[in-house]
Amino acid sequence: MSIHNPIEQFEIKTLFSLPQLAGFDVSFTNSALSMVIAVLAASGLLLTASKRQTLIPGRWQAFGEMYFGFIRNLVSETAGQDALKYLPLIFSLFTFVLFGNMLGMFPFAFTFTSHIAVTFALAAFIFIFVTLLGFMKHGLHYFSLFLPHGTPWYIAPILIPIEVFSYLVRPITLSVRLFANMLAGHILLKVLVGFIGMMGLVGGILPLLVTLAIIGLEVFVAFLQAFIFTLLTCVYLKDALNLH
Repeated sequence: MSIHNPIEQFEIKTLFSLPQLAGFDVSFTNSALSMVIAVLAASGLLLTASKRQTLIPGRWQAFGEMYFGFIRNLVSETAGQDALKYLPLIFSLFTFVLFGNMLGMFPFAFTFTSHIAVTFALAAFIFIFVTLLGFMKHGLHYFSLFLPHGTPWYIAPILIPIEVFSYLVRPITLSVRLFANMLAGHILLKVLVGFIGMMGLVGGILPLLVTLAIIGLEVFVAFLQAFIFTLLTCVYLKDALNLH
C-alpha cells in the first residue's frame, strides 16, 4: 500500500471468493475479516471480564462491570426504564461500533466503520426497528410524533413536513456522522505519515509529533463517535416508546 495515497486504505479487497448468493457477491473481504476480528476481540474481552465473578472484583471484572454499567446508565437516563429490556441490543451495538472504530487505529488494520455501506446498514436497522416498535406500541397514534400535543393548528402545515423530513433522514444523518468522522481522521493520519516519509528522519520530527497527537485525538473520537451513535439510538428508542 502506498503511503502517498490516503484513499487506498479504504479499498475493499477480496480475501477468498464464494459463489454468488441470489445474484449478490458474498465473497469474504478484508472488511468482513475486520468485523469478525472486532466481534471476537469484544467477545473475548467481555468473557474474560465475566469469567471469575467474585464479591471483591478483580481488575477485569471491575472493567466489565464499569463497561456494562456505563451502557446501562446511558440507556436508562436517555430512554427511560422501559428501554432497559432492549439493553442487550444497545450494548451489542455500542460494542460493535466501538471495537470497529478502535480496531482501525492499529497499523494496517481495516476500519469498516469508515464505509458508508456499513454505517448505513446499522442506521437503517435501527430506523426500521424503532419505527416498527413505535407502531406496535402506539398504533396509528405514533403519527402524533410529527405533531406534538398542544401545537396550534395553524402551525401544523409547516411543522408536520419538517418533522416527517427530520424523521426520514435519521438513518442518513446517523450513518454519515460516524462514517465521515472515521474517514476524515484516517485520511489525515495517512497524509501526515506520508509527510514523515518524505521529509526524512530530521525533517519528519514535527509531522511525527503532530501525528502522535492526532492519534491520541482519533482514539478519543473513536470512542466519542460510538457513544454518539448509541446515544442517538437511545433518543430514537425513547421517541418510539414514549413519543414526545
